[in-house]
Amino acid sequence: MSTIRLTMAQAVARFLTAQKTEIDGRILPLFGGVWAIFGHGNVAGMGEALHGVRDQLPTYRAHNEQGMAHAAIAFAKASRRRRMMACTTSIGPGATNMVTAAAVAHVNRLPVLLLPGDVFANRRPDPVLQQIESFADGTISANDCFRPVSRYFDRITRPEQIIPALQRAMTVLTDPAECGPATLALCQDTQAEAYDYPESFFAEKIWTQRRIRPDETELAQAADFIRKAKKPFIVAGGGVLYSGAESALADFAQKHGLPVGETQAGKSSLPHDHPANLGAIGVTGTGAANAFAEDADVVIAVGTRLQDFTTGSWSLFKNPKRRIVGLNVQAFDATKHSAAPLVADARVGLEELSHALGAWTAPEEQTAKAHDEKARWFDAAARYTNPTNAELPSDAQVIGAVQRASSPTDVVVCAAGGLPGELHKHWKASAALGYHMEYGYSCMGYEIAGGLGVKMADPSREVIVMVGDGSYLMMNSELATSVMLGHKLIVVLLDNRGYGCINRLQRATGGESFNNLLQHTNHVTLPEIDFAAHAAGLGAQSIKVKGIGELEDALKKARGADRSTVIVIDTDPLASTEAGGHWWDVAVPEVSVREQVNKARRDYETALATQRVGD
Repeated sequence: MSTIRLTMAQAVARFLTAQKTEIDGRILPLFGGVWAIFGHGNVAGMGEALHGVRDQLPTYRAHNEQGMAHAAIAFAKASRRRRMMACTTSIGPGATNMVTAAAVAHVNRLPVLLLPGDVFANRRPDPVLQQIESFADGTISANDCFRPVSRYFDRITRPEQIIPALQRAMTVLTDPAECGPATLALCQDTQAEAYDYPESFFAEKIWTQRRIRPDETELAQAADFIRKAKKPFIVAGGGVLYSGAESALADFAQKHGLPVGETQAGKSSLPHDHPANLGAIGVTGTGAANAFAEDADVVIAVGTRLQDFTTGSWSLFKNPKRRIVGLNVQAFDATKHSAAPLVADARVGLEELSHALGAWTAPEEQTAKAHDEKARWFDAAARYTNPTNAELPSDAQVIGAVQRASSPTDVVVCAAGGLPGELHKHWKASAALGYHMEYGYSCMGYEIAGGLGVKMADPSREVIVMVGDGSYLMMNSELATSVMLGHKLIVVLLDNRGYGCINRLQRATGGESFNNLLQHTNHVTLPEIDFAAHAAGLGAQSIKVKGIGELEDALKKARGADRSTVIVIDTDPLASTEAGGHWWDVAVPEVSVREQVNKARRDYETALATQRVGD
């Protein structure tokens, strides 16, 4: 057996360069690069190793470990999980800064390889700088925080352990059902230790997309449920896009006359103007999609994990006789809500389910109703997104302006707060992957870093990041990275002077405005934050606009800019779209001295009665 003597870190770097993927007949590197912030826990080991392969595996420097991991996650999502990135940090705060991002990847079923530095395996310098010491367990380090938010976790204490560990990590990263973050905690002394690795370990490996076909019994049962349906309805989740099943979904819906609602992750599965597409579903859904969801007797849940925003906290699907068919590559998700599972890849599952249904179509009145409900919704939505001369426009009015200035191939990126709800209702996605929302973990600060990852995955598309002032203040450093790397973003920063979304939720549940908007905080002086000046200080072009007209002009100029542009606009913190939507379970205090809270509790208890617990 031929061997090559390498340090463990060198073996990791060389292994990653050998991993390839096949996309549309092209062989590409599986790993689009490595994000690295070096410290004493990885600079001598991983740093030297990555320098040695920099021509085959580029290393990118970020400004925040959480931010760089967000960029890697967004890259994987925009690549339909067919390509990914790795992230390496030092021991200590560098490592734990990535834990939040690991949770984002875990919830959203997205692949990212995390390579944090760790303590010395030999324990000679014990404790080493930044080491967390457990009084009861000498084997614990800060990296154990990654265990609950990783699909696979290992700590490498000997150089030869990286052989099975990397192979197991790759299995998780590329598996459509188990996909998620893999963490290999690399003890810093072990990174520098040499071993005679078999050359076969570094042979080129081409990973192709596994497409699981449905079980015959599950397929027959699903087809039987659908044939008997009078009011069937499809819920399209992120699995449709990960599978590349948009055409299969469009063909299935059109052939069998089925209306479709899209989750946050599934939005852009169909073009907004496709006759079957009724838009967003659930708590932030359109009136059209929710009307069908409430009445459906069979819900075909394709590639969705049916989280509470999709199901209206288990109260949206109101038909007492309704059944759910769970078409999902992961059995865990396919069986939720007592669903009849159809465990399969979304594209293959839809194709085979269509074949099993033959010429069957839903009742014609469903198609007519879908047309009417969609037209009614578009009329209602236009009232919220049309141009305005208001001094403080609403989020929806800003979205309308961005939409009018956009191109069908643009990608809009957002994450937490009120904007995702407004975008889910109002954004008209024309092309697949044109709507990129992190709403599984709803992580504030994802937006700009995520936009950078999307741009790196597909530089040909204009990337528009929409972010609130609260999220911007939490994490904005990768704006400088976008300038440094030459990946232009258009950032629309909506300043409502605080956490407007949670303030609205606080008031909706009977509470007083408290500690969310800046004016309602404990303060001596209200900050006058110049976001445009700050963005300019990070190297971006920037402008503060007044009103929708100036915003549209600025957006047109930003499209022609040679680097990232930040457009700041003041917005109304209280206004939101009342049309559409659905109840969401947010627990209200059972006892209060305030009548507003007591009334909200009574309304809450009434709404609880609509939940179908366990069903």
